[in-house]
Amino acid sequence: MTAPATDYEILITRILDAPRSLVFKVWTEPEHIGQWWLPVGFTRLACQLDLRVGGMFRIDMMAPDGSRQPCEGIYEEIVAPERIVYRGMSDDRHACGCGIPPYSWVTVSFTELGAQTRLDIRASLASEAARKDTTDAGFGPGWSHVLDVLERVLQQSSEL
Repeated sequence: MTAPATDYEILITRILDAPRSLVFKVWTEPEHIGQWWLPVGFTRLACQLDLRVGGMFRIDMMAPDGSRQPCEGIYEEIVAPERIVYRGMSDDRHACGCGIPPYSWVTVSFTELGAQTRLDIRASLASEAARKDTTDAGFGPGWSHVLDVLERVLQQSSEL
């Protein structure tokens, strides 16, 4: 299964200086994902992952204003270490949803490039308005910061 094709997509790509197996591991284990999946100024409160098709994940964060912001989704496809597809929340919380827009399908692809990994994050949204709201909410800059932190974690974690 793959995310439904739409004209309302956002694609973020990053080349990481780490092997694909390590990038996939740091992306899929709660003790690692909790180190890097945080927007600027947020604090991680809890991280739960049930890495199986139909399994849920939830990362609870505290925003700078003190509000609790959940980031949650349901895994639709897992092809280790190549691809993960999940769908975002089914409600009208914050448009960016701490990195997973509501009513979206997100496909994360891990492509091996020798000792490096190409990471593609493709968010497929329900409408042009949803894509605009997600973009306006800082989806791109937010993920850019998170991926900068991921790169630092990967540099420190070459022996995981």
